[in-house]
Amino acid sequence: MPAKAPPGPDGKGSAKKAKPVRGESHLAMVRRARRINRELAEIYPYAHPELDFRNPFELLVATVLSAQTTDLRVNQTTPVLFAAYPTPEDMAAAAPEDLEELIRPTGFFRAKSRSLLGLSQALRDDFGGEVPGRIEDLVKLPGVGRKTANVVLGNAFGVPGITVDTHFGRLVRRWKWTDQEDPEKVEAEICAIFPKSEWTMLSHRVVFHGRRICHSRKPACGACPIAPLCPAYGEGETDPEKAKKLLKYEKGGQPGQRLTPPPDYPGLPAPPLAAPAAQP
Repeated sequence: MPAKAPPGPDGKGSAKKAKPVRGESHLAMVRRARRINRELAEIYPYAHPELDFRNPFELLVATVLSAQTTDLRVNQTTPVLFAAYPTPEDMAAAAPEDLEELIRPTGFFRAKSRSLLGLSQALRDDFGGEVPGRIEDLVKLPGVGRKTANVVLGNAFGVPGITVDTHFGRLVRRWKWTDQEDPEKVEAEICAIFPKSEWTMLSHRVVFHGRRICHSRKPACGACPIAPLCPAYGEGETDPEKAKKLLKYEKGGQPGQRLTPPPDYPGLPAPPLAAPAAQP
C-alpha cells in the first residue's frame, strides 16, 4: 500500500505522495537520490563537520575520539587536550595515564589513548609531524579506518569522500539507495550514484538530517521536508505538531554540537563541559 501523503502547510495533507519503490529502476533511484541531495542542500546550506578543529591533526584526533560517543562530548573534551598536546610530537611524548585522564569523558579512554599515542608517534616518526593527505597513508595509522580517513581528507584537505557513519548508513538504506550493510560496500555504491564533487557535502547533509529529523527509532516524518521523496514515510510520527517536538539541535531550537560553530550556523553554540563538583 502506498505511503500516506505527508501533511502540507495547512496540515490537511499534501498533493504529493511518497514515491513507491517497488519496480523502481536503477535510473529512477539515481534521479530520486540526486533530488534528495539537492533538497538537503537547500535545507542545510550550513551543513559542516560537527567536530571542532583548527588543523588536520586536531580533526584526526577528534574523529578518533568520536567513536562510541557524541561529537558534543568530544568537543567538550578537546580544548584541554589540545592545550596540553598541540602537536603530534607533544602527544607522542605524553604519559599514557595523563592522556587517558584527559580523554576519559569520551569513553573507552584506554583503547583511544593507545590509538592516539600510536598515531602521534607514527606521524612524528614517519610523516615529519604532518598528517598525510592520502587515504592509503591515513588508514595505516593506529585507530584510523576509512571513515576517519575520509572525514580528515574531505574536511581538512578538500579531497572528496563519503563518510559512512551510523547515521549515513541508516538513512541511505531507509531511502533505498543501497541495501548493503558493510560500510565499504555502502561507500562504493553511494559513490557510484553521485558526482565526486558532491561526496563530502552529501555526507554532511545526510548526517545532519539523520541527527535532526530522520531519527533511528522515531523519525519526525510529519516535519520532514523531503517526505514526498522518501519510501519510508510513515515509519515515524506523521502528525505535524507531534513531529515538530521530535526535532533536535537548531531545528528544535536547541544548541548544536560544536562549541565553536561556523559563522553561518543558525543555531546556538554547545555549552562547554561542566566543571566537576567541588569536594566537601
